[in-house]
Amino acid sequence: MSEKSRFSASAATGIGSMPGGDAREAAKTVTGSFADGQGMPYLAELPARGPGADMIGRTVGLLTEMYGHVEPSGWRISDRPGRDTRRARSWLGEDLDALEEFTQGYEGLLKVQAVGPWTLAASLELRGGEAMLGDPGACRDLAGSLAEGLRSHLAEVRRRIPGAEVVLQLDEPSLTAVLLGRVRSASGYRTYRAVDRQVVEGTLRELLAVNGDGPTAVHSCAPEVPFGLLRRAGAGAVSFDFSLVTEREEEAIGEAVEGGTQLFLGVVPGHDAASTALSDPGGSVMGVRTLWSRLGLNPGTLSESVVITPSCGLAGASPAYARAALAHCARAARSLADNPE
Repeated sequence: MSEKSRFSASAATGIGSMPGGDAREAAKTVTGSFADGQGMPYLAELPARGPGADMIGRTVGLLTEMYGHVEPSGWRISDRPGRDTRRARSWLGEDLDALEEFTQGYEGLLKVQAVGPWTLAASLELRGGEAMLGDPGACRDLAGSLAEGLRSHLAEVRRRIPGAEVVLQLDEPSLTAVLLGRVRSASGYRTYRAVDRQVVEGTLRELLAVNGDGPTAVHSCAPEVPFGLLRRAGAGAVSFDFSLVTEREEEAIGEAVEGGTQLFLGVVPGHDAASTALSDPGGSVMGVRTLWSRLGLNPGTLSESVVITPSCGLAGASPAYARAALAHCARAARSLADNPE
């Protein structure tokens, strides 16, 4: 198994977003849910606070020598840091303060998330209103700025929580749309041309390399996750919504597992309407066992290959459900480890 695949000691985690706007409460939940080695704590994101706390705005706040502001249509590149950029950086600092408070003396894996270069390019507007995705030069500049910003961010997390082994997760929900030319222009009447797969792969490789020999993951809760491309780009793990997997992707999943890539499987619903799904931890991972059997994989490899997560972020859930969902992930992972067949 590759150096970047070291998640077996932490069999459950969350995706990133949490409900509400209280940084201390969120940090308490994501650390307390995975106490005693039951999973991987992470730096919570609280998009309910508004622009700058959303996934795009938070990552804009990480960029180096590149800034953004909010327009009615979304985030747009700015010449200088304005109120929106400053707000994003302030909230990130608040979240880091809270996480540091609840991880005193912590040793183990700790996950941080940022939007990946391609979803960011598809979401950020140039000054004229079109997405950066349509300008290859702008995409290169954006990736370079993000890489520098992430280096600083990871160093700050390590300084604050010196016992942690930091996991870098890149969120790429728009990646498949970028590869297939499905990202719509500002007018909505056309789509941007598909980006060459080698360019996409190379850029992702450069961003994942920012974490050095540290563990990495790429998350997408969209259909048609490009498992092979992410593997070649160097992702130690691929995080996805298990309910969206089709037979067409199963072979790629099997190849990924056999190649040492780990899977963050989103099997726990991310919203309160499905609260009855939290009554049976073993039932939550039954489909995982079935897939393993269908692919002819050794059940004994499940505990070292799989991390259990919610299907996507928990921002739309109630605080009580979010706590219950994370605790359920830990129980489901334990069930899978104890009864792999």
